[in-house]
Amino acid sequence: MARRYLAFDIETAKVLPADVSDVLANRPLGIACAAAVASDGGEPLVWHGNAGGVPAARMAPEEVCAMIVDLTERVDDGYTLVTWNGLSFDLNILAEESGLSVECGTLALGHVDMMFHVVCALGHYISLGKAAEAFGIPGKAGGMSGHQAPVLWAAGEHAKVIDYNVQDARLTLTVAEEAERRGRLQWITRRERVGTMPLARGWQCVGDACRMPLPDTSWMSDPPSRDGCMAWVPPVCRESLP
Repeated sequence: MARRYLAFDIETAKVLPADVSDVLANRPLGIACAAAVASDGGEPLVWHGNAGGVPAARMAPEEVCAMIVDLTERVDDGYTLVTWNGLSFDLNILAEESGLSVECGTLALGHVDMMFHVVCALGHYISLGKAAEAFGIPGKAGGMSGHQAPVLWAAGEHAKVIDYNVQDARLTLTVAEEAERRGRLQWITRRERVGTMPLARGWQCVGDACRMPLPDTSWMSDPPSRDGCMAWVPPVCRESLP
């Protein structure tokens, strides 16, 4: 039976210089909005702060807490949360903004983070855009980038940013389902070739991906680490992990 996925993505609120490469080093980032798209259809779910009937500059802690309750309820209803880099980024930010680190850690370990699966299997990062390109899936909306989203949100272009956010969630869902349907992930490499990663058992949740054999990263000068990706997850959530 196919999983019922709920693809999730956030857009941060803090405006940063265009040349910033390490976004997380500039915390707290705040959350402008977030979106989720379900594999069984229906209208996308959208969250943002409320300031007198219009979207707020960033979500308040209590609004982020309410969003985490919404996500947890949908997981309890049988959806599998799926993200691209959600372990290191999206759920990490949710934990910081809400103060609900244990709840977010539980969501993080039980969800499918496709990029973390790639790190565990191959030992390196790939981008969602390159995976979508290899599958022939249309990419991000309106030529926008994640860097531009906070700028536009601060300028009051809320609808444009929400559309971009929803499209990111929809792209995440489409890549997850297409890779699972084909039994492999594909992406365009730096040499403009198509790389592949088998998915014989489908996408693994973060907790299960941690149990994969370590890949050979001897050819890399600074490979990403599993521990680094989940450094923020409280120890109580990681007790059963290798």
